[in-house]
Amino acid sequence: MYIVHQTISLMKKIEVSINVKADIEKVWAFWTKPSHIVHWNFASPSWHCPKATNSLIVGEKFNWRMEAKDGTMGFDFEGIYTEISPLKLIKFQLLDNRQVNVEFFEKDNQVLIVETFDAEGTNTDEQQRAGWQAILENFKTYVETN
Repeated sequence: MYIVHQTISLMKKIEVSINVKADIEKVWAFWTKPSHIVHWNFASPSWHCPKATNSLIVGEKFNWRMEAKDGTMGFDFEGIYTEISPLKLIKFQLLDNRQVNVEFFEKDNQVLIVETFDAEGTNTDEQQRAGWQAILENFKTYVETN
């Protein structure tokens, strides 16, 4: 396990989770490899993830581009890894200083993924929860059908 110093967040936390029917090695690979990330990292069918870069090393950055398919909107979802425990935990800090924890729990050839993230101030908590949950649903579908 690798750890770097991180700031303690006083922001409101939001949690989303999902069970994925696959072994932990497959789930981990599909979660962390850019060649897979581009297939699931978007919240609705009208969006996509045209590119992803990911250096799964504490202190290194990731960048997952999210865009509307019609080209009208887009943004980079990016941050810096602060803690990694392979097959168990990924923590990162987004560029706006919000903290995100992603935990992986394997049991009976299924993996429970629990994401906890600091709320942002632009969208309602429910909108944020729904968007992050939709991305998890896309991930589940992608893993279970590939």
